[in-house]
Amino acid sequence: MLVLSRKKNESIMIGDAIEIKVIAVEGDTVRIGIEAPRDVEVHRKEVYVTIKEENKLASEAKVDWSVVKGLVSPANGEE
Repeated sequence: MLVLSRKKNESIMIGDAIEIKVIAVEGDTVRIGIEAPRDVEVHRKEVYVTIKEENKLASEAKVDWSVVKGLVSPANGEE
């Protein structure tokens, strides 16, 4: 792990496109700003972990194909 010290208004660059900037330091809390391309997802770690867990559960879920078939059957008059 790379450990860096930064002061208010100082930044860290990740590659050419991601900038992490220290906005404020108040007691034990550090406010940071993140500038990244729109195609780069940025989440707090606890949110990231929750998303990964939900995606894993969704991928492991069993599909009731009779329900799916009922949703795509020609019930709207198309055959």
